[in-house]
Amino acid sequence: MATETAVDVVMPQMGVSVSEGTITKWFKDVGDQVEADEPLLEISTDKVDTEVPSPASGTLAQIFVREGETVPVGTKLAQIGGSAAEPAPAPEPAPEPAAQPEPVAVEEAPPAPEPAMAQPSGNGGRAFVSPVVARIAAEHGVDPSQIAGTGRGGRVTKQDILAFVAQPAPKVEIPTPAAPVAPPPAPPAAPSPPPPPAAAGPGPEPTAAEGESLEPVTAMRRGIAEHMRRSLDTAAHVTSAIEVDMSRVVAAREQLKQEYQAEYGVNPTYLAFIARATVQTLRAYPYVNGELRGESIVTRNYVNLGIAVELAEGKGLIVPVLRHAEGLNLLGLARGIAEVARKAREKQLLPDDVQGGTFTITNPGGYGTFHGTPVISQPQAGILGTYALVKRPWVVQDELGNDVIAIRPMMNITLTYDHRLVDGAYASRFLRDLRERLESWEGDGG
Repeated sequence: MATETAVDVVMPQMGVSVSEGTITKWFKDVGDQVEADEPLLEISTDKVDTEVPSPASGTLAQIFVREGETVPVGTKLAQIGGSAAEPAPAPEPAPEPAAQPEPVAVEEAPPAPEPAMAQPSGNGGRAFVSPVVARIAAEHGVDPSQIAGTGRGGRVTKQDILAFVAQPAPKVEIPTPAAPVAPPPAPPAAPSPPPPPAAAGPGPEPTAAEGESLEPVTAMRRGIAEHMRRSLDTAAHVTSAIEVDMSRVVAAREQLKQEYQAEYGVNPTYLAFIARATVQTLRAYPYVNGELRGESIVTRNYVNLGIAVELAEGKGLIVPVLRHAEGLNLLGLARGIAEVARKAREKQLLPDDVQGGTFTITNPGGYGTFHGTPVISQPQAGILGTYALVKRPWVVQDELGNDVIAIRPMMNITLTYDHRLVDGAYASRFLRDLRERLESWEGDGG
């Protein structure tokens, strides 16, 4: 049926470092009416999950990329309006360049025995890889051209390279050049080494036993797994903890809470107070806010503060960034934290919103946790953990200087740091000064 002018729905550019996305869900079916800016589909990258709004109003005439497929930025995903009988564009012509076997057969390499032929992707025999694939390949010392890609035109996807580096390296005995050249008694001709075992393909499809259920691993979950594993393999993680008497912060929050909610619609959480004190304390501890970059130490005069946010139903963890948090007062930080948390849970973040962080705060204490050892977000040098606020007996001094036991709202705060850059004494002084700032809170905490 021909209707309105055809409008293409394409895979959007989600950030400068994002070259592909995975369709996780279509909210409409072919033939459904859609309105402009109405959520049309959900896509996932290795950084964020986000909803894509419809670019126009009309009837969803065709869907070219199904749920679970990963395609490059700019790929036509669907068509709104026009004729449903129109042939599917862009993705279909792709097999033509891939159907040119000549570059494979007439490889310009010498005719020496090669283990496995790289599958070209139409760029003159040189495989195109996305920045994410290139980064993983560099970290693991892998040549992407030696991996058979499953993407369009033989392109190596992130899933391909992760599967490749996860499999054990085949043990191949390569005869040394000295053996055939040895002049003395020629040993009996050694049998040719057995061919290397074929690359392990995907194992049998997992099946669920009674009482179990299966769900696919999302692109975000793969990204989290890769990022966390890489951090543990890269940084020398050490965690230090300190106890903080939050009495003054509790009193200040009670005083400001009604005003902030009435005038600004913002709830000043304890996290906002801790973020404010942390940003102020980082001024004196640039290495905690720094980074190891090659053979150089990077320090900064600004703080891009990452706030860890859990997605609904445990579907992932994301760390949106408050840029130049050093320029925000307590109200600005409370607003910013509430806004990034809302955008994360409503899938409105873009990849650029979660990049560029210099220091991170995670807050599992909202669930009653009293201690933890968070994993550093690379390439940062530290992450602060805040935990449950609990009333406990605490030794204090009365007006006469005598030790007495009092009930105080106490909080454990941890600092996990990269010991390659931050020493234990340096980290401990940072925690000491942070505690002093919180325990002597006045005004805006600055």
